[in-house]
Amino acid sequence: MTDAAYAVTDFVTNFQIVDRPIRGRAVRMGEGSLSGILQRHDYPKNLARILGEAVTLATLVGASLKFEGRLLVQAEGDGPVSMLVGEYRSDGGVRGYAKFDAEAWAQLDKMNKGDAPHMPQLFGPSGRLALIIIQDNPAIQPYQGIVPLAKGTLSECAEDYFEMSEQVPTRLKLSVAELDRKDGHPVWVSGGMMVQRIAADDARGETEEPWREAEALFATLTDAELADPDLPMEELLYRLFHEQGVTMETPQALDDRCTCNQERLVETLKQMPDESLREMTEEDGTLGIDCQFCNRHYDVAIEDVTGDTN
Repeated sequence: MTDAAYAVTDFVTNFQIVDRPIRGRAVRMGEGSLSGILQRHDYPKNLARILGEAVTLATLVGASLKFEGRLLVQAEGDGPVSMLVGEYRSDGGVRGYAKFDAEAWAQLDKMNKGDAPHMPQLFGPSGRLALIIIQDNPAIQPYQGIVPLAKGTLSECAEDYFEMSEQVPTRLKLSVAELDRKDGHPVWVSGGMMVQRIAADDARGETEEPWREAEALFATLTDAELADPDLPMEELLYRLFHEQGVTMETPQALDDRCTCNQERLVETLKQMPDESLREMTEEDGTLGIDCQFCNRHYDVAIEDVTGDTN
């Protein structure tokens, strides 16, 4: 694999199987989006892969938004990983982070002998997956759909979400890999694809047989193909659906972009009780705050958020 392979554009795109009641979406991420998110936090490898899946899933689902806003894939539980968040915004920005207990993770990794853990191992028996849609319009309340993290993989749990919350037959696959480069700096890449059955109507007629056919073809998709930056998405879609014909829409570019800034942080801190803020104040009179998503550090003067002058 050459370094030129890493010049691939980070994108999400819709596709349509010709004359079939099947819609689909595909995403590819690499240096411009996912890799920086996973590298800056230095997570254990298997945790980084799962966080990469969450960011990829958020993009795969969120790209269907018809308004300005964002979609969060949020997994929570009482296992070694207490929270994992992947976020896609309608402007193409993505971000993500995970909170985990290092000691509990080490024990789990030892028990699994380095193999990837399944969802109940990560989040415990009470683990749950939420897909949260937040519009930029503050007058509109967020929407949240929740399913248990009871299946082995995040993609299987996401299929449960579509079956239980959306009642839309959906097949979904996520793949994340860390690849080596000549310069010695590895890069994280991912791929995601989903197909959905469109409901039958007078114009489409019965959709069961075309859906079963699409499911069978989709099942042949491998993890290696999905995340391979040397394999153009157009070619991959053709491999899968060339007998029926497939068209791909103009992709939307994706990038690693956090929304944190000093002004927003100050406004958030102003909502907290002054007493709590003073307890957090450093000896130099500032509040040191780190963004959980991008690890950026902010120093905020206490008088900027409480009005104190001492």
